[in-house]
This record gives sequence, C-alpha cells and structure tokens, in this order.
Amino acid sequence: MRSVHTAGEMALNILSVAPLYQGPAIHGIRVRTEAPLTLAKPLTPLAPSKSKLTTIEAKRIMSVLDEAIYKVELVTLMSYVESHPEALEGILQEDIMSVMKEHMDLCQVLLENVDALQEEEMRLRQEEDAEERWYQDRHLSIQLHKANLQPLMQEVQDSSKNVLRVLICDPRATKLLQVQAPGRSAEAQHFLQSLTELRGYLFEKLLTNPMEMKEKAQFIQDITRRNKQNQELIDSLENEVTARLKNRDTEVEKENFVIQELKNHLHQVLKFSENSLLRTKQEAEKQQKVDFRASQARLAKIQQELLMLHSQYHNQVTENQEVEQALRKKKYKVETEIENWIQKYDTEMGEKQDEYEDLESIHKEEKLQLEELRQQHVVLVEEFAQIRTEREINSKKRMEAEREMLRMVRAATLIQAVWKGYLVRSMLKSKRKKKKRGKGKGKAKGKVRK
Repeated sequence: MRSVHTAGEMALNILSVAPLYQGPAIHGIRVRTEAPLTLAKPLTPLAPSKSKLTTIEAKRIMSVLDEAIYKVELVTLMSYVESHPEALEGILQEDIMSVMKEHMDLCQVLLENVDALQEEEMRLRQEEDAEERWYQDRHLSIQLHKANLQPLMQEVQDSSKNVLRVLICDPRATKLLQVQAPGRSAEAQHFLQSLTELRGYLFEKLLTNPMEMKEKAQFIQDITRRNKQNQELIDSLENEVTARLKNRDTEVEKENFVIQELKNHLHQVLKFSENSLLRTKQEAEKQQKVDFRASQARLAKIQQELLMLHSQYHNQVTENQEVEQALRKKKYKVETEIENWIQKYDTEMGEKQDEYEDLESIHKEEKLQLEELRQQHVVLVEEFAQIRTEREINSKKRMEAEREMLRMVRAATLIQAVWKGYLVRSMLKSKRKKKKRGKGKGKAKGKVRK
C-alpha cells in the first residue's frame, strides 16, 4: 500500500511540471476526460477465480491508486487553465482562481529559468574550444543555476498539491474544470493510459491467489515453450521447403538440359542405327561361336573337378565318423561328472536349508523381543511427554505466582505511598488549622485589652 501511495505522489510530482513543456498546439487535441475504459477480459485459462476484492488491504491499495489516477487527471487539465485563464473566470470561486493563478505564475517562472538554462548549456556546448577559465566560469554558473532550480521546483510541486487540495474540496469546481477543458496533451494521455493499465494489472494481481499465480506462470511457460517449439519447427520446415524448391528448380534445369541432349543424341542415333545394328549382328555371331567353344572346354574341366570332389567327400565322411565316436565317449564322461555334481549340490543345499531354518527361528525370536522393546519405548515416551507437560504447567503456575506476588508487592508499595502522602497532608492540614486558630485568639485578646 505504501509503494502504491509513493507511486501516486511521484506521478503528481512529475505532472506538476509536465504542462510547462507543452506548446500551444496541445490544447487543440480532443481527448476524452471521462472515466478510463475497462480492460478486456483475460483469457479463460488465466482468469482469476474471484471478481471482487475481499481483503481490506487490497481495497485500500486500489483506493490509493484510484485517488492517484484521479489527481493525475486533474493535474493534466491545468495546461488548459494556463492557456485560457479567461474561460473559467466568473465560473470558479475567487480563492480557487487565485490559487490557480499563483500556481501558473510559479510554473511560468520555472519554465523561463529552464529555457534560460537550456540556452546556456547549448551555448556552452557550441563554445567548447574557448578559453579554459571562461569555460569553467560558465560551467560553474550553470551548476549554480541548476541548484537554484531545486527550490523553485519544490515550490511548484507544493503549489500543485495545494491546487489539488482546493479542487478536491470543491467537487463542483472539479466538474466544471473537466467539462470546460477540451482535453490534455498526448504525453499526459499516454501516462494516464499507463496508470490505467497498471490499475488493471494490479487489480488482477490482487484477485489472484498464489496457486492461481503459479498456474498462470506455468501456463505462460507452456505457451512460450510451445510457441518456441512451433516457431523452430516452422523455421526448419521453411528452410527445408526453400532448399527443396531450390533443389527442384536445379533438378528441373538439369533434366531439361539432359532431355535436350538426349533429343540431339537420339537424332544422331537414328542416323547411324542401321549400320550399327548390322555391325552388332555380325559381332554377335562371331562372339557366339567363340563362347560355344569356350563352354565346351569349361564343361570338360568341370566334370574332372566333380570326380575329384566325390572322392574328397568319401574321405571326409570316414574322418567325421571317427571324430563322432570320440565325441560320444567324451559326452558320456561329461554327463557322469554332471550327475555327480548334481548329487553334491543337493546334499549341500539340504545342509543350507537346515541352517536357514535355524536362522529363521532365531530371527523370529529376536523380532518378538524387538516388538516388546518398541512397546516399552512407546510407554516410556508417553510417560516422558506427560512428565514434561506437568513440568511446563508447574513452571507456568510458578511464574504466574511470581508475577502475582510482584503485582501485589507493587500494589502494597503504592498503597503505602498513597497512605503516607495522605497522612502527611492530614498532618499539614491539622497544623495549618491550629495556626489559624492561634492567630484568631490573639486578635480577640488585643481587642479586649483596648
């Protein structure tokens, strides 16, 4: 809430000087001065579950921001009063017009000082090549001029606050100013629009709980991630399409060139086809005769190789039978050894099973003991908690008794002090009465003597 209030004060401080830098052309801009438009409804997945503010803090924050926007709207209309002071004379009260006139005079003085400072800085930039001493003097003069502007700016800000106070206290004057003023500058309208957008964003922020904020952030991250993935896919597809189109154009050009070459070649082939066909036929007949002779010689050679392979096959079968007999003997020996190992394994597994059963019985006994110990531990924990609770209660009672004793001692001390004061005052009063009585008796005796 404090940050929003500070933002509103900063906005007022800025806009209290902003109309001074506007030219006469800005007064002809027609801008609406009614209440700001409502923001568009957000997307359904991002809409908050609530439509109204429920907490006092949120309502206070929004009220402070609405008040700041209202004050900014009033301040931005002051440029019209500055350029057309006669339009509101006789309509507004004299005290309001005097406050506005004083504010406009301060703004005019500040504007003149700012223009003079800008001219000096421009002249100083143009004459940078002058003497160093003169340059330093001018620079020092500009710095002093800037320092003198701060109090004047503060006066303008205070005057703006005073004008706002007077206008807010008089709703009729505020309404007349809004009706008479044709509009405000584009910069001021943009600033008001930004404040309105800030209000909508803050209103949505206050309506949203932490879980919805987390879901909204996750939704935005998912949308961003999907958008990025889709954009990457689109870029890759566009690059691929571009490359394929380029390759297709290149291939089409190559194919057109090949087709043209083939047409030319076909035309030449048609010319020499008859001679080539006749020559090919003659060469084929010669090649056929040569191939027949070679095939006869190759057939005789293959028959000799076939006879040799038959003899090698019979020899290999005899050798394989001998090897098979030796492998059968080895297999029998291995099977016997495997059977012995299986018997040995069964014996050892029986022993292991007996040992496992013994260990399991021991484990069950230890488990029962552990359960008994756990029950005892639970009972001890409960007793300890009860004892600790009793100690805490006794400690609290003892502390309460000590506090009560301390209050009683203080009360007794106070009563004694009051009683002593009462006794002292009573004694003083009795002494005063005795003195007065003594004086009265002395006067009576003097009269009797006379």
